[in-house]
Amino acid sequence: MSCSREKKAKQFAVQDFFKNPIKTEFKISPDGKYISFQQPYKNRMNIYVQTIDGKNITRITNETEYNTTFYSWANNNEILFMNDNGRNKSAHLYAVSKDGTHFRGLLPVDSARVRLYNSNNIINNQLLIGLNKRDSTMFDAYRLNISSGKLVLAEMNPGNIINWFADEYGMLRIALASDGVNETLLFRNSETEKFKPVLTTNFKNKISPVGFCKTIKSRIYALSNLNRDKTALVEFDCATGKETKVIYSHPDVDVNEAKYSIVKHKLLYAGFVTWKKERHYLNDSIKAIYTHIESLLPNTEIRVVDKDLPEEQYIIKTFTDRTPGAFYQYSVSTKKLIKLSDVNPSLSENEMCKMKPVSFKSRDGLTINGYLTLPLGYKPQNLPLIVIPHGGDGPANRNSWGFNSEVQFLANRGYAVFQLNFRGSKGYGKKFWIAGFKKWGTDIQNDITDGVNWLIAEGIADKKRIGIYGSGFGGYSALHALSFQPKLYACGASQSGFLNLFAYIKAVPPHYKPNLQMYYEMVGSPESDIDEMRAISPVFHAGNIKAPLLIAQELKDERVNVNETNQFVKELKKRKVPITYITKESREFNFRNAENRMDFYNELEKFFASNLKK
Repeated sequence: MSCSREKKAKQFAVQDFFKNPIKTEFKISPDGKYISFQQPYKNRMNIYVQTIDGKNITRITNETEYNTTFYSWANNNEILFMNDNGRNKSAHLYAVSKDGTHFRGLLPVDSARVRLYNSNNIINNQLLIGLNKRDSTMFDAYRLNISSGKLVLAEMNPGNIINWFADEYGMLRIALASDGVNETLLFRNSETEKFKPVLTTNFKNKISPVGFCKTIKSRIYALSNLNRDKTALVEFDCATGKETKVIYSHPDVDVNEAKYSIVKHKLLYAGFVTWKKERHYLNDSIKAIYTHIESLLPNTEIRVVDKDLPEEQYIIKTFTDRTPGAFYQYSVSTKKLIKLSDVNPSLSENEMCKMKPVSFKSRDGLTINGYLTLPLGYKPQNLPLIVIPHGGDGPANRNSWGFNSEVQFLANRGYAVFQLNFRGSKGYGKKFWIAGFKKWGTDIQNDITDGVNWLIAEGIADKKRIGIYGSGFGGYSALHALSFQPKLYACGASQSGFLNLFAYIKAVPPHYKPNLQMYYEMVGSPESDIDEMRAISPVFHAGNIKAPLLIAQELKDERVNVNETNQFVKELKKRKVPITYITKESREFNFRNAENRMDFYNELEKFFASNLKK
């Protein structure tokens, strides 16, 4: 049975959804006198700087091959940036003056990776970074002088440190060590002291520092799920290894954010996600500022994405589920709001679709939350459905409410789009997260199946027109669905989906090797869980696949071997399975440059149209 259409909605071009934003990533100089942003130049995202009044705009980078990715103000006169150079986050860091002069490379280290520890709090032109140039499996801490390029070792990694934390003065005072399964929090009052262990916990029990207490030097503010299911914002004493106070907790979800002011030396708010992001304010002045901004921008979500050093000038980003939104500048003293730019004015909010929070019960009684987006102009009956399991390096991400170009693109084409936060997703507590361990191909996939069957039972989805699509872990779920639920799905699409869990584990990058035992506990051990991992790896079950399949493969993907994908595709073709195979020169799950994105989504549109619109 075909779905019934109430009225015709405007169909937007593929490029309207996936072209580069006209302007994005707005930031403000520490002194509040200049605003920077990214904007396309020759189809690549470059960095521009303008005066606070919007005049004298200057493009300060000239990237024509790769997009600029990360960037930050180093001081009042210079900007740091990295580009997507195809070397998968290798240590290429650049500096350039705000007028575009004095361009220089600071870290042209091809064989190493870089981590930035205090890019939003650079002290005396010293950037605190981590480099694994000495040993690819670990990161030493360095101070990089932005003016001279001089690199000075701040702390050598003894071999087990997986993260470093600096206070607001740029001093390394916390380190996190790991033996692969257990993690030890290390603390010191100053850099003249040696690190001392505070407590050791299994990796399932986390404590993540977010700020340092001003009045008692041994105390920190942290997000912690120690001795509780839901992560809370706490005050923790590193001298005793004990919590001294629970500052804020939520009964149903994790606290996943805590905003700390290095100027005020105070916590500002705790953030958490129910069906959308919410805040619990811890500072009255900040609550008043946010409340006033929200009154100026009603019916939209707001995010403060940057501030000047005195915290007088704010950069605000807005969005809803139906618009990617805009950027604004807000003055605390004058309470005036100035619009800087829309993100993508090509898309009309009234022509986009609402993202509705939904929930259902799994077969074993768990409540599974998610989002359902219904196409505009159709009755919610017997619709073709596309399921998008969330992706990444594993199931421990989550879908959130907001504007999603993929979702809106598919809904604009007449499909209902279903996103769910199956067990193993983050944000719903420790038990829910752990429930996904070693369940990649069993209970997690059952949750997806149960969600689809729920929508069929509700009469929303047409059982003969169900498709599934995802990238990374979501791509694995799509491949798994076609392998083990061949009667449920009419077609599936995978973008760099994991075919072989043995190969996935083997390809863990060197700097993740210290956590290998953790991977074994979460995914499975290639030595002791051979039968289980083989049973849920799609590469060994190509014979089960009958429905049309689209596979997009990055040729340099480190987690999905292209030769194995080629053989898998060859086997499907031999069995006459309709297969669309797309390859691109890239390493990441998503095709970052605009040309590759257009090619992929044009193919995806044709694929679903030919298999779900019948």
